[in-house]
Amino acid sequence: MKVKGFFTDIGGASRVTKAREAAINNASAKADPVDPIRALADAAHPGPREYTLTKVYDASPTSKTFRFEPADGHVPVFQAGQYVNMHFQIGESVLTRAYSISSAPCEARPGKHVSFAPDENATSDKPYFEITVRKNRPYFVPDYLFEQAAVGQKFICDLPFSDFFYQPLRDSKNLMGLAGGSGITPFASMAKEIANGALDVDLTILYGSVKHTDIVCGDQLEAARAKAPDKIHIVHIMSDDEEWDGEKGFLTKELIEKYSKEDTTYFFCGPLPMFNMLTGIMKEMGVPEKRFRHEAMQQPTNVKMIPGFPEDQIGKTYKMTVVRGIAETVADAKADEPVAVSLERAGIPIDAHCRGGECGFCRAQLLAGTVFVSPLGDGRRREDKEMGWFHSCSAYPTSDIKVKIPII
Repeated sequence: MKVKGFFTDIGGASRVTKAREAAINNASAKADPVDPIRALADAAHPGPREYTLTKVYDASPTSKTFRFEPADGHVPVFQAGQYVNMHFQIGESVLTRAYSISSAPCEARPGKHVSFAPDENATSDKPYFEITVRKNRPYFVPDYLFEQAAVGQKFICDLPFSDFFYQPLRDSKNLMGLAGGSGITPFASMAKEIANGALDVDLTILYGSVKHTDIVCGDQLEAARAKAPDKIHIVHIMSDDEEWDGEKGFLTKELIEKYSKEDTTYFFCGPLPMFNMLTGIMKEMGVPEKRFRHEAMQQPTNVKMIPGFPEDQIGKTYKMTVVRGIAETVADAKADEPVAVSLERAGIPIDAHCRGGECGFCRAQLLAGTVFVSPLGDGRRREDKEMGWFHSCSAYPTSDIKVKIPII
């Protein structure tokens, strides 16, 4: 409606009601089930869809990049830094795992875009997304993509998720990506988007690796930097490499301050020890909380790293009764594995996404028994805590338990 003035507009409810009544009176008597807003929402967020693995190439000696093309020709709109939830059928279990998208959003949109795959020095017009995975990921899925996934294989994927991306109303134009190991993947996506001219920011990446011979996405990062050298700056830091003549050691306050620009937003993705260290550094540097963005931290495989975890529980196994509707299933649950992993081992589907306790997709209700909830990334609402709800990806049984989960 046309803006008429402050007092007129704040009392405009009656005008809206009249307009609605007029629309109803003038509408056809025949029901029209088409809802354009619903159709737009479904197109932007279609839920789990089928994709085909069309390309696999090395991203380092210990990592590979996997390309997926949509069966219907449409990849949902995502932002550089977000992740995809992959569904795997392994034996009797249907597992879900989250992977940061390492390709640029523009590579998923119609039209020509630059591909940074090592054997593609040209543009492509086929929409796709890519993930880059390092071997030995946690909890009995680690090498599935390396050992069993084949070009032409169909996968169910759901994207996008997380708010780990540049937001103009919140972030400064100067971004610094702080990465370790495979945590480089969301920054590879950002760098490629900048190189394609689709993201107008200045990105400095401080990337910690062990040796210069095993830099994940190293060639892709360099190719992106070469296309936009004024906007992409990459500093490699080697922790154990005598042959490296650049920065050595670990990410430190001095290194971050050395390469930071005025008014910087810091993004972090990497292992838990690195996150703990950087949290302290950000406080020492006086960085406002809103200017330190970090990806959801997956729970460590070594439960001794979780603050407050009862170490006397390590090695114990309990009985877990799972309630789905009126059905009940009894399965084993290891005390030093998240409840979500025990459900997966038992072949019971659970919709887990972030694996860090933040997103809440794997929310479950504790009906009996006790669990330890990891304080790392505990994203539960206060009401959930009071009513016995927990996120199964970050909760560990400390007795026989009875839990209620949604039917999938």
